Amino acid sequence: MDTSNNIDNDIKFLAKSEIRLKILNELDKHPDNVRGLVKKTNIAYSSVSSNIGKLENHDYITKVENKYYINPMTQVYYKTLMDFKNSVELVNDYDSFWNKHNLNQLSITSIKRITDLKNSELIETTPIDIYKTHNTIKNQIMNTKNIKAIFPYLHPEYPNLIEGILKNNGTVELIVPKSIFKELLFRVNDNVRRKALRYKKLKVYSFKNDLNLYLTICDENMSLGLFKNDGSFDQNRVLVSSDEQSHEWAEELFNHIKKQVKE
Repeated sequence: MDTSNNIDNDIKFLAKSEIRLKILNELDKHPDNVRGLVKKTNIAYSSVSSNIGKLENHDYITKVENKYYINPMTQVYYKTLMDFKNSVELVNDYDSFWNKHNLNQLSITSIKRITDLKNSELIETTPIDIYKTHNTIKNQIMNTKNIKAIFPYLHPEYPNLIEGILKNNGTVELIVPKSIFKELLFRVNDNVRRKALRYKKLKVYSFKNDLNLYLTICDENMSLGLFKNDGSFDQNRVLVSSDEQSHEWAEELFNHIKKQVKE
């Protein structure tokens, strides 16, 4: 028995009809009868009834006391389909951000959970405001007490921004390329740096290889930047979010890169 072929057929059957997906969406929330589904979906009674019959005949749903219940495996198929659909929509919505960019350092988990970024906002520079992306991130850093960040390059303002957080008794945890590790540390005020290191308020990890992504995790916001396929950092666009799911997504990615430093 070819199980993978059966699964493919199941997913194709469910994905082929927007009506079936809408019915499953409602049944995934609450069991209901045909009239209830008609009311919730605004789909004609005949269409709902016909597709309910097809779903029941293929054992995707079960009728119990005049109400239809979604079966456990159908839930798995449905959620997989929705995750894929939402991922495609997210990539399409921010095509200029993802397309022709290096995604090699994103973790498998980051890619699987890409829909966690659905409430993000794409910030892009304009001819009138060529520093829009940098100033957006700068404002986030200036208004946070704690930061975790992956800096693939050293911007002249970063040492002062880091110093400001440390002077405010905040915490800073950074992952930077080996090439800028010492320069970044020694451009922070000596007394501030020594005190922060002593009280473990400052941690800086040296990444041996090239870093092909940019990430900041502040108290209220996260931001993500990518490199183009030609190896240059795309300074013209950054994805930002204050959403909790996006924050968790960024934390997972940061820890994924930090683990590589410690290996």
